[in-house]
Amino acid sequence: MATTRRTECSAGDAPLYVAFELSAREWKLACAPSGGVAPRLRTLRDDARLDLPRELALARRHFQLPATAPVVSCYEAGRDGFWIHRHLTSLGVRNVVVDAASIEVTRRARQVKTDRLDALRLLDLLVRAEAGRAAWRVVRVPPEAAEDARHVMRERRTVRADRTRVRNRLRGLLATQGVRVPLRRDFLTRVAAARRWDGTPLGPGLQQRLRREWEALQAIETRLTVVEPRPATWREPAPPAVAALQRLCGIGDAGAWTLGLEVLSWRTFRNRREVGSFLGLTPTPYASGAQRREQGISKVGPPALRALLVQLAWQWLRYQPRSALTQWYTARFAGGGPRARRIGIVALARKLWIALWRYVTQGVIPDGAVVKAAA
Repeated sequence: MATTRRTECSAGDAPLYVAFELSAREWKLACAPSGGVAPRLRTLRDDARLDLPRELALARRHFQLPATAPVVSCYEAGRDGFWIHRHLTSLGVRNVVVDAASIEVTRRARQVKTDRLDALRLLDLLVRAEAGRAAWRVVRVPPEAAEDARHVMRERRTVRADRTRVRNRLRGLLATQGVRVPLRRDFLTRVAAARRWDGTPLGPGLQQRLRREWEALQAIETRLTVVEPRPATWREPAPPAVAALQRLCGIGDAGAWTLGLEVLSWRTFRNRREVGSFLGLTPTPYASGAQRREQGISKVGPPALRALLVQLAWQWLRYQPRSALTQWYTARFAGGGPRARRIGIVALARKLWIALWRYVTQGVIPDGAVVKAAA
């Protein structure tokens, strides 16, 4: 009979596993060298970032690990973003940022949730993940330069949303009195002269509120003049991914810069399935026994990018009528009703997103697509 040799790990190879449960006021740390050892729980307050190296050293000493023992840590993605990940990496810690929505939960009874229990569960899942048993999904941490560059497009999107919100509020306040006033420069003059359904002027409280809302709208419009110019004027030269997208007809500067800075300039995908699932454009079938039904697309990932892809799909139909993607959509959905076209445009958005990824990463121009002439 063949003899099997088992190589024992030395004490210097044993890592220290650390799970962080973060909150606004304190950090909970759960530490253990393996899954079969009682964990060490600690609470860091105030300057938790400064106390972290000392706590890691104390944890190594507590479990009788050498001072050079590697540390593997994790925490859930949330309000704190990625600065903690970068700080841990600077300390020599191998850290992973976990997608909180991917963590498995039991459906048997009501969930007991405390910071202590959450830290222990994260520690257990970290040990399982390091042993090769899939326990969660890991968030890809962007480089600092890429994270900083995308603030331009995100601020633009936020300011435009704020402008729409204030405009709708102004129209709604006037609608409660049966009055319609266009949102022009003489808005306040028209409000003062407006009359309600019974011929009486608007109340002083409403007029004061409309004046303050109008001033807020003017401040937003002023801010929008700074962030609204063509994205190419914000950052020169354009990254390669952005420049490649700008060469395709049907994709404007805003769409090219958004997709380039948010995804294509730094994020990598292994295949088309990962590309489609990143924006939640993949189907979610439900098949159990004799039951077969479609639940629609998964809708995971950034909703703003998914909405942008749908808008680009409509533009693609208009500006790329001879492309293979447009002909596929026309043959399958153009002759149907409004519902069929809405379903088809989402399917086209997924195919277009995969085609754009191949075009940027591999240089493969979508079949039949028209490229803009060089300036």
